[in-house]
Amino acid sequence: MRTIITIEHLSKQYRIGRSPRHNSFRDIFDEKIRSLLNAKGRPEVKASDNEIWALRDVSFEVKEGDVVGIIGRNGAGKSTLLKILARITEPTEGKIRLRGKVASLLEVGTGFSGELTGRENIFLNGSILGMRKTEINAKFSEIVAFAEVERFIDTPVKRYSSGMYMRLAFAVAAHLEPEILIVDEVLAVGDAQFQKKCLGKMRDISRLGRTVLFVSHNMKAIRQLCSRAILLRGGVSVAEGPSVDITEKYLQEDAPSPSKISSIQQVIATAPSDDAIQWLDIRLSQDGAPVVHTIANGRPLDIAIRYRVRQRTTGLRIFCDVVDTEETLLFRSFHDETAEGIPVMEPGNYLSTAIIPADILAPVDYELVIRAGIHNVRPCQPINGISISVSVEATGRYNRAYLGDTQRGKLAISLSWETRRIDDAAA
Repeated sequence: MRTIITIEHLSKQYRIGRSPRHNSFRDIFDEKIRSLLNAKGRPEVKASDNEIWALRDVSFEVKEGDVVGIIGRNGAGKSTLLKILARITEPTEGKIRLRGKVASLLEVGTGFSGELTGRENIFLNGSILGMRKTEINAKFSEIVAFAEVERFIDTPVKRYSSGMYMRLAFAVAAHLEPEILIVDEVLAVGDAQFQKKCLGKMRDISRLGRTVLFVSHNMKAIRQLCSRAILLRGGVSVAEGPSVDITEKYLQEDAPSPSKISSIQQVIATAPSDDAIQWLDIRLSQDGAPVVHTIANGRPLDIAIRYRVRQRTTGLRIFCDVVDTEETLLFRSFHDETAEGIPVMEPGNYLSTAIIPADILAPVDYELVIRAGIHNVRPCQPINGISISVSVEATGRYNRAYLGDTQRGKLAISLSWETRRIDDAAA
């Protein structure tokens, strides 16, 4: 495949605050007033303090037919990169070479005129992309059907809901056959069914040999759609490679913030008192690194629970429930499952640990609920347990060709399969 996008040492600098203008008497007057104020004690801001580099020395290539994900935290430079590629803004330094027509969808209704109807905006956007009227006519019905706005196609788009606006904008960008499609985090405004439809369309575009650049904070969508990913941090490209590896690197960098950790500690600290047990700490980790909200299903999840037994208790049990978003109990595990008889716990501090193996949890949201109870007597406080919300990302033993096309169910247990070819006689 030929190289369709080449980026060499790309940098973009922005100036923070008010840019000096001298187009009118008012501009000159305002500038003089600001100068006088600075002269009377306000510290003068240096030019360098007013400048930031949104991108710094970014270089990479994209082949024809590639689907590349651009990921990173807010402010990493993702949208700036796409705006430069879409020719919305110019780079400060570096070179870009694009081979082919570019369609961009960087915000809801990019390039739309609110006063024009949906029909008129389709032809306007097609013309901007260099399409002939006959080519737009050939795609018109398909665009309208995809956007599901047949009844409103002759209504000015300023009267559309944000969902209708979004559907039509994406349909136009995706169906007018650009060689390069640039999509920012705009799918977040659509409903789940529309997002799935858009991801399917972008997958179809890539199969036709066209190129897609996709920015998203949804790591599941990046893995489903993109073969490669580029990780930006502070305007600098820090990693590039297979999307599964790069998204996992990004998730590992997303260390739990003090506020997330303190929220669990706050629940423990404010839990009602119980005569048998006092909760001390609950920690989740993968590969030795602490996690709180987002975990990877391709790696074991370690659960560590510290607590104090206040008095000699027979049948005190620590257990963990895994519950789905519909509050269905998927499985429960006790700390004394392998014990013979009913154990007796003496007063003192204890640490109970458990491991949820890799390739058990599906890439969905769960609640891990830590509880305690005295067997056949009563539950311990808090009665509803200590609940920790976790979002599971797909990094495990999946065939990537099928990821997102099949329903794995509430759990995604990876069974040991064996397949061999047998001839008819042996059968």
